[in-house]
Amino acid sequence: MRFGMFVPQGWRYDLVGIEPAEHWQTMLSLAEYADAPDSVWESMWVYDHFHTTPVPSATEATHEAWSLMAAFAASTSRVRVGQMCTCMSYRNPAYLAKVAATVDHVSGGRLEMGIGGGWYEYEWRAYGYGFPSIPERLGRLREGVEIMRQAWTTGSATLDGTYYQVDGAIVQPQPVQPGGIPIWIAGGGEKVTLKIAAKYASYTNFVGSPEVFTHKSEVLRAHCEKAGTDFEAITRSSEFFVVIGTDAADVAARLDRIEARVAPYLGPDATERFMAEYRAGGPATLVGTPDDIVARLEERSRLGLGYAINYFPEAAYDRSGLELFASEVVPALR
Repeated sequence: MRFGMFVPQGWRYDLVGIEPAEHWQTMLSLAEYADAPDSVWESMWVYDHFHTTPVPSATEATHEAWSLMAAFAASTSRVRVGQMCTCMSYRNPAYLAKVAATVDHVSGGRLEMGIGGGWYEYEWRAYGYGFPSIPERLGRLREGVEIMRQAWTTGSATLDGTYYQVDGAIVQPQPVQPGGIPIWIAGGGEKVTLKIAAKYASYTNFVGSPEVFTHKSEVLRAHCEKAGTDFEAITRSSEFFVVIGTDAADVAARLDRIEARVAPYLGPDATERFMAEYRAGGPATLVGTPDDIVARLEERSRLGLGYAINYFPEAAYDRSGLELFASEVVPALR
């Protein structure tokens, strides 16, 4: 199994209490940790969002993903950099293809392109994008990925689509990476998203119970068979929210500290919902000791999970959870 880690950027209230002037240094320090020569982390990631969640805040920061991509590309040398995931409709796809190709050059060929249809209605409307129907958002995703693939493999893109029209959009230089930047299609929609993934993706990203993961994997396999693509060539990934401790008492103490940190900003009801993700132990969470988490990931590995991208809510304040995961979990699964 391969491993990536998220760098906190504020979206999930993971920089609160830190002065905004210190945010970049906090993020950069974690990027340098991920980039170290002896690091177990293959990749580092951010989210593509504009407003905080679960409560949009008028005062708390959410740093913009593609600005961070360029900055991280220039300030690291080994670790791969990505976003999970870029919202297709937030940027014109030909422009985004150009931006991504430039970032790939800045990084020396280390960029990953996570892309999806988008879902956070509040920020869509706040930024003036409206909030199109699911079919339209997925139609934009399909056309946008086609434009990016053309741009990165031929140096230009032309498409007279339903949602996007480009006519000889030049993207030079092409990406450093042969064949273009790897595309990660995020989402588990069975009729459209996984069909797009079967045609274009090097990676998928979806989460669910073991039963759901297995089912969606088989749906992806069927789409690959129809598209004439190789199911085994697509790496399946999932994102996990991780709280890891040396024992049960340590885990409980870490959860209590996270709750105390966000409660002044979220209020009681939103805090309860926020913490429920961790305390309930759902399919997108890895909460427990190293042995607990290894067992969960071993099960997913047997089902075909090849890449785990891990979000640590403590990372900006306490790196010990990251380090415990790196020293105890990763070696057991490699």
